[in-house]
Amino acid sequence: MKNLARITIGLAVSAGLAFGILSGTADAALSDEQETTDRAAPPHLVIGLDLSKSNPLVTSDVFAAQVAERLGDEIRGLPIRARVTVRSFGVYDTNSNPLRIDQVISGRARPDDVAEGIQAIVANLPRLVREGKLQAQMKTNIVPFLETMSEGIDCTHPTKIVLLTDGAEDSELGRLTRSGGRLPDPRVGAFSGCDELLMLGIGRGFNSPSTTERFRAAWTIWAEGTGFDRFTGLYDW
Repeated sequence: MKNLARITIGLAVSAGLAFGILSGTADAALSDEQETTDRAAPPHLVIGLDLSKSNPLVTSDVFAAQVAERLGDEIRGLPIRARVTVRSFGVYDTNSNPLRIDQVISGRARPDDVAEGIQAIVANLPRLVREGKLQAQMKTNIVPFLETMSEGIDCTHPTKIVLLTDGAEDSELGRLTRSGGRLPDPRVGAFSGCDELLMLGIGRGFNSPSTTERFRAAWTIWAEGTGFDRFTGLYDW
């Protein structure tokens, strides 16, 4: 694989995995792609990887490969100067979520190359968990993760958030999996102007169409309340 930008990650991984394909920094990768200030603002793609135990992303090789391919398609469509941010979440503890990628699409970090690297990481998540290099987590802090990310996102730029998650919020703020459970009230305006919140795998692992629909309805209300232009929750695609 071609060199991209270095992934900053505190994990020991096998030499054959895609963590080693990135080198340099996002700023350096962009140095030959500087644009004048009158150009349209570049888009920002934010990717959240749900490492909680309920999410098949950490247990199913088949599902991880499927969702990785869909995610790769999202990245390949990005233009030069677009930003890609990847974070993992689960428990409310940054030390338990060391996976962090910050990449700028440039002449030296083309969309196909960035997609290839991130797609390989996502497809290998179940193996990393089995090998103990990542830990499946006991909580699912989706809302706290999104509220944390909102502090660093500029929704005046085209912004899309893609979460690889079953949507099963299980945190101090809400427990959607419980009978009668609900999400916390949306923080009005937190994502005002952001284009889309997309969840890939909502309801997966629960094997219940009614649960999937309940999750989708709850997240639609929450996303609209926080200011997203639209919400999309896909069980399959």
